[in-house]
Order: sequence, then structure tokens, then C-alpha cells
Amino acid sequence: MASFAEVAAMRRALDLARTPGVPLGPNPRVGCVLLDRHGAVVAEGFHRGAGNPHAEVEALRAAGESARGCIAVVTLEPCNHHNRTGPCAAALREAGIVRVVYAQPDANPAARGGAEELRTAGLDVQGRVLVDEARDINPEWTFAIDNGRPFVTWKFAATLDGRSAAADGTSQWITSPEARADVHRLRAECDVILVGTGTVLTDDPRLTVRDSAGTPLHRRFQPLRAVMGMRPIPADAAASDDAADSLRLRTRDPGDALAMLFGHGRHRVWLEGGPTLAAAFLRAGLVDRVVAYLAPALLGAGPAAVGDLGGTTVAAAVQFDLIDVVQVGSDLRITARPRKG
Repeated sequence: MASFAEVAAMRRALDLARTPGVPLGPNPRVGCVLLDRHGAVVAEGFHRGAGNPHAEVEALRAAGESARGCIAVVTLEPCNHHNRTGPCAAALREAGIVRVVYAQPDANPAARGGAEELRTAGLDVQGRVLVDEARDINPEWTFAIDNGRPFVTWKFAATLDGRSAAADGTSQWITSPEARADVHRLRAECDVILVGTGTVLTDDPRLTVRDSAGTPLHRRFQPLRAVMGMRPIPADAAASDDAADSLRLRTRDPGDALAMLFGHGRHRVWLEGGPTLAAAFLRAGLVDRVVAYLAPALLGAGPAAVGDLGGTTVAAAVQFDLIDVVQVGSDLRITARPRKG
């Protein structure tokens, strides 16, 4: 059982994991606190994003030789794999840590096993302390690890009558500048922007994230740009430039596309494809959240925001539960999740 000091340290580690400005993907946010044998804090650390030292290593570096004999309190089970950084389980053992208290077990097949490795090495290990709070810090990452596929947010913009473009095909700009800025804010919270070949061929979007001033973020903070479908796209397509990493997914099957992205270590997909691609994901039951921007305008004709979903009656409509409704500029942003059952 965790002591009072260890639970307090876990709450502090959770706060560290929530540190603003840390990229939300593809790695989970993690915090770590080192305690001495009297329960006093020796050092702290948190993970600053993919490619940076993990939270445990940050805390060990801050502690130096003082880490020997300490208790490590960490929000995620220490990893047990070699990737861009070494296994944290080994780092804790080699630093002389005597006890590890963690919150969320790591179910990632590539990283799990750290707790057992530490127990085998003779350390005292206690897991699942404030586990629900830890899972809430990384909800999409947790979903992806639990389900073996990324969490999918489908975003679309439309008029009040559900048109995503005019009859002549023009779609810029249906929504306000404030809504478009809001899209970039939410894009930045995902690690993949996914479209179909049709969107690339029709609109030639760059698919990057820009800040509030309209300046593209540095390449290291850009989500992966993924284009799925079988049609060839031009070599000089905007989504293939050097502003961000790009990936071609040569499949029309949403499940296959998500499996490929999960295989690339991606956990949060921002789906921005056209009505055909959106309908394919909805029919497959692979949309987990919808973010819709509705402009106070009517077109009366033009493509709908989503294609044929296969239903012919009102009873067959795909139902959603509202999460929130917010005015953004002159538009409404509606966030919803598919209704279960």
C-alpha cells in the first residue's frame, strides 16, 4: 500500500505530467517525483515530448547521487524497451532506487514489463496508485493502447444546411477566421492529420499546424500528414513538402489505415477528409469524436459534409451525444461522440 507521502508525491507527479506546452503526441505525458526514505522530495522530472528523456531520467539527472536509496513515484509504469531513449526500468535500477510507485500500467506491447523487471531485480514495486487520474491525463493515448488503434476525431465545417462546399466546388472560406484558428489549435493536439487522395487532388492542402499569428509551427511540433487511398498524387503536392513528415497509406479501408498508423506509433488521428472518406469511417464505426463547425449561412446546393451512410430511414440515422456547443467567432463549434448501443 502506498504511504501518505507517496500518494502526495503522485499528485505532484500528475501535476508535472500536465505541464503546459508539452506536445500531446505521440508519447504520453508523464511525471516523476523522487522521495528519500523519510518522504521528503529529492527531485522531480517530466517528459517533454518524443525524443526527450523520459520523466524518470529527468528526475534521476536532477537528483544525481542523491537518487540512491530513493523511492520513485511515477504516473506511468516505467518502460522496458530501447527506442530513442533507454529503458527507464534499467535506469531506476542502476541509479539505486529501492522502491517504485506507479499509477497507470503500460499496456503498450513495445514498452510494458518494466514493473516485473524491477521486481525481478529485487525492488519493491507498487502499482495502480491514483490510476484513474493518470488515465485521464492521456485519454486518447490510453484509448489507443487499450484498443490497438488510434483515437479518431472527425472534423468538418459546413453551413447550417450541411453543405461543405458550394455547387461549383468552392469551399474557402465557409467558416470565420476565428473558427479556422480554433481548428489549428485542435489539430496541434493530434499526432496525425488524415485525408484521402481526393482531398489532395481537389484542394492541395498543406495540412500543417499554424500558430495564432498564422505562422507554421516548427517541423518537430507538426503532426504526421497521412494520405490514404489508391489514386496517385502529384510528387509536388503541398502535403508532401518538407514542412512536416508525410505518409502514404495505400488502402481504402479505414481499419487498415488505422492499423498502419498505430504501427507507426500514432495514437490521435485528426480526420479531415471529404464526405466519402468521412462516411467510410462512420460506416466502419471508427469515429470516436466529432468536431463540427457550423457557419450561419445557407447554400441550398453543393456537396454534403458526409456521404452515404447506408441508412434509408430516420431510425437508421447515426446518433451522437453532445459534449459541448461553443460559439467561435460567428460560427458554432459542436463537439459530440457517437452514441453507443
